[in-house]
Amino acid sequence: MRGQQERSGSLFSYVSIEERIPASHPLRRIRKLADQALDRLNPTFCELYAAEGRPSVPPEQLLLASLLQAFHGIRSERLYWSSCTTTCCSAGL
Repeated sequence: MRGQQERSGSLFSYVSIEERIPASHPLRRIRKLADQALDRLNPTFCELYAAEGRPSVPPEQLLLASLLQAFHGIRSERLYWSSCTTTCCSAGL
């Protein structure tokens, strides 16, 4: 079963993600392009996942995390997630 993408922007912070990242930041444009590409892939994702079962991590989140990992030059997923806990590098995506 395909999981749903949820954003909990105010769960751990009083300042929203939109306020933290400058409007001219390059990741904002990249995020728009990535969202458009993922919207086009949505029907394919729906066909690939079963209707029943335990929800998985949404493929959109996995692909966006891999994209951030590549842009920041992080060699492995383990290093990526450890850097996300110490910095706000993934706040825009």
